[in-house]
Amino acid sequence: MIWLTWRQFRTQATVVYLALAALAALLAVTGPQLADLHARAGDNLFGRITSADRSVYYLGLAVVLLVPAVIGMFWGAPLITRELETGTYRLAWNQSVTRTCWLATKLVLTGVATMAAAALATLAVTWWSGPIDQAVNSGGTGADPFYPRIDPLVFGGRGIVPIGYAAFAFILGVTLGVLIRRTVPAMAATLAAYAVVQIAVPHWIRPHLATSVDATLSFAEAKPVNIGIDAVREVDFGKPGAWILSQQTVDVSGQPAALPPSFTECASMSDCASALTRAGYRQRVTYQPAGNFWTLQWAETGLYLGLALALTGFCAWWIRRRLS
Repeated sequence: MIWLTWRQFRTQATVVYLALAALAALLAVTGPQLADLHARAGDNLFGRITSADRSVYYLGLAVVLLVPAVIGMFWGAPLITRELETGTYRLAWNQSVTRTCWLATKLVLTGVATMAAAALATLAVTWWSGPIDQAVNSGGTGADPFYPRIDPLVFGGRGIVPIGYAAFAFILGVTLGVLIRRTVPAMAATLAAYAVVQIAVPHWIRPHLATSVDATLSFAEAKPVNIGIDAVREVDFGKPGAWILSQQTVDVSGQPAALPPSFTECASMSDCASALTRAGYRQRVTYQPAGNFWTLQWAETGLYLGLALALTGFCAWWIRRRLS
């Protein structure tokens, strides 16, 4: 069974691993130069980064974010569905191979390859991006094109959580393939379902996986960066690298406030800050500090691995009880 599973899987595995090897080689060549630049420039790194560095940064981030989706579609969804469509699963079952052994062999071999691919991608990209992430977290000037690693746009492309994503996407594809029993529809359903989960978790679950911080700050402490029609939309409150969950302008009594139109006509942001301070307005900010990055990483990885285990159990039950 192991040899047969490998023969069926080796083409897809070879394509993905060759692509990841090419990415790793690119990062290995350019990474030391970026690290040396950071050592010399410190927080002024962003003024010396080249357009090529920016391209590699976003390429690496995109690859790590896409690997789980690709694995779910092209490794997970066809794994069982392909055999259900052709009927070859009956040949294995009629040769004294139990359904559980048949499924376990496929899931273990391909699952290990899945997690290894994600680990290779995220290890290489997290290492390469380290100098940039450090400069962002320390409040380096000119960091506008880059986001803190705890920010939802970057979080899924760093640390260990891509391994959990890949395991979940893979078994999600297997599960939908078993239920739908047609390869192409199962691949499409896998992509759609994975995208929904990836949108839902950062919005409604991740903010609660670690204790957030609530702070109500005067505009002497929190400098306005963006003022809307009736409220301050964004402030700089001296916490670089933080993930801002919500911001709200409040009045002297701590109640949500709508600013008079005159506050949008200030000559400068410093004038606005002074006027807001005199009027007693403050900014209520809820955020995840940069130091919660690894707490969130471990918690979310555990969440996705737990979902993957639950789907694995469902697949085993379905194949033993419902598949004929």
